[in-house]
Amino acid sequence: MKAYYLRIHGLVQGVFFRKSTCERAIKIGIVGFVRNNNDGTVEVFAEGEEEILIQFIEWCKKGPKGAKVEKIDIHERPLKNSQGFVIIR
Repeated sequence: MKAYYLRIHGLVQGVFFRKSTCERAIKIGIVGFVRNNNDGTVEVFAEGEEEILIQFIEWCKKGPKGAKVEKIDIHERPLKNSQGFVIIR
């Protein structure tokens, strides 16, 4: 198990990025959270098996239809043993 913190830059708010990220995470077994930041970025904390996390991060690099991801910051973090995946408002 691994955990990563992602900060996603670009046109990522107002395009259902949080909802799509949550649906994708739940579908593939990732736990953690997603939220919008005041600076226009989207923040994701994701925990799971490394192979699945790699697939999830690759998806985040593109995002849902309508998103235009310009850059993604990725940092490994300690596990928090999250339960489920949630959207923080």
